[in-house]
Amino acid sequence: MSHRATGPDAPGADRLPGLAAPGGELDRLVEDGARTVGAGAVWAVGDAGGALGGGGHGVLGQGPYARLRPGPDTLYDLASLTKVVALWPCAGVLRQSGRLPLDEPLGAWWPPAAGHPAGAVTVRQLLAHTAGMLPYTRFEQLYGRDPSAIRAGVLAAPSHRPPGAAVEYTDRAAVLLSYLVEDLGGAPLDRLAEQWAWRPLGMADTRYGPLGAALAARTAPTEYEEGAGAHLCGVVHDPSARLLGGVSGNAGAFSTARDLARFLTALLAPPPGLPWGGAWIEESLREQTGGLAPARGLSWLYAPGTGPAEGTFVHYGFTGTGFWVSRRLGRWALLLTNKVHYDRDIQRLTELRNAFRRAVFG
Repeated sequence: MSHRATGPDAPGADRLPGLAAPGGELDRLVEDGARTVGAGAVWAVGDAGGALGGGGHGVLGQGPYARLRPGPDTLYDLASLTKVVALWPCAGVLRQSGRLPLDEPLGAWWPPAAGHPAGAVTVRQLLAHTAGMLPYTRFEQLYGRDPSAIRAGVLAAPSHRPPGAAVEYTDRAAVLLSYLVEDLGGAPLDRLAEQWAWRPLGMADTRYGPLGAALAARTAPTEYEEGAGAHLCGVVHDPSARLLGGVSGNAGAFSTARDLARFLTALLAPPPGLPWGGAWIEESLREQTGGLAPARGLSWLYAPGTGPAEGTFVHYGFTGTGFWVSRRLGRWALLLTNKVHYDRDIQRLTELRNAFRRAVFG
């Protein structure tokens, strides 16, 4: 694979190690940006050979967390990065083994969806967020707290738009796909992700919560939870995933910069025998939305401020996490914060993310 940048504003592969060096441009950008954002941050950049550099700035939070500094082994609540780190590779294993049709309506081949609005959508539409599902969850309000009632409610929910009519991001797509993947895979999603994605890549710290005390001690806290009387730490922030016992395709996974570097490296250089490598990665990291905006791949979004021709994909997590990959440029990057620990105003974080993406990918 060529690592040469082809865009006029993208730093070439020869410049990337310098950008990523300790005290270099990226380190200074994140240090200044974290101060402005008001949350600690961990960053890393690499290529098909692995990480080229990284660092951490600020502190993990307020109160007792103000004594702790983030680093490559700090666990973060990934929030919606779970869609890519857990659910997407499992879907890829099923796809590449011939068990997951992408373009046949679910109701034609998956009995639980037959006769329901969910039966009209396809897996490709779920992954590209064009399935027309309701844009909100509100599971407890609509269906109560019983996981089986939530599953029945998701399957029977009315459509918001006709399938394929618009790109509209919704957690419901990932929750529905979780049920499908678990049915086809014959195991809960946390076990499938461990078996098919995390263990093969040596991602020893990546797991679903709730985390035990030893792991929670190196976990970035998220929001204050009135019911718990404390900041959530090692318990998933997303309320839908929490209702589902902490394991869902939309959120629930925790990981470190060190582990995510392994994952992102594998997107550029899949290890031999990886059951979701090769064709699944290639198919997913290209436009799948037929000219609808915003353009998306399968699970991945084209980075805001870029277009399909540039080939830079991103996914963000509500807690303050994010990562990017470009097969065209042969590089990846990650920027992890727990911004939601302080507040939900993300304007400054958005500015930092965009500046970081421009510095790495152009």
